[in-house]
Amino acid sequence: MTQNSHATPPQSPVKQLRLVVEAADFDAALAFYRDALGLPERAAFEGEGDARVAILDAGAATLEISNPAQVRMIDEVEADGRPSAHIRIAFEVDDGAGRTERLVQAGAELIAAPRETPWRSLNSRMHAPADLEVTLFEELEDPETRHTRPGFTAPTT
Repeated sequence: MTQNSHATPPQSPVKQLRLVVEAADFDAALAFYRDALGLPERAAFEGEGDARVAILDAGAATLEISNPAQVRMIDEVEADGRPSAHIRIAFEVDDGAGRTERLVQAGAELIAAPRETPWRSLNSRMHAPADLEVTLFEELEDPETRHTRPGFTAPTT
């Protein structure tokens, strides 16, 4: 059964998605993700043997599952066909072009400059510290409008 876009989404039994990344250069990764990207530090811990961790708040979390055909299509649109990593991290931001420029200045390798996608977002792709492939996306239309266009559906329960 399809819900309309105004319905309340079902409550998830999962309370938080935490992506755990090992960063050989911890300080560079922290400077990039906390300081340049702007993810607020929620907690940080230090332990014996120079053990360090910082937990950064990345806002709402979703898990995007795509089949191989969808991944190829995204790669074509977003990065001129360059295949993406098996796991790619995507951050929604307000100023996609400005934030991309800031992250490149902070050490990211630009894979694809910001471009408008058929699903009406502005996407860029880069290789970032801690050996992560990152997409930045800025939504250019609201979900209610998007759900009315061909190929898009409203959330289901």
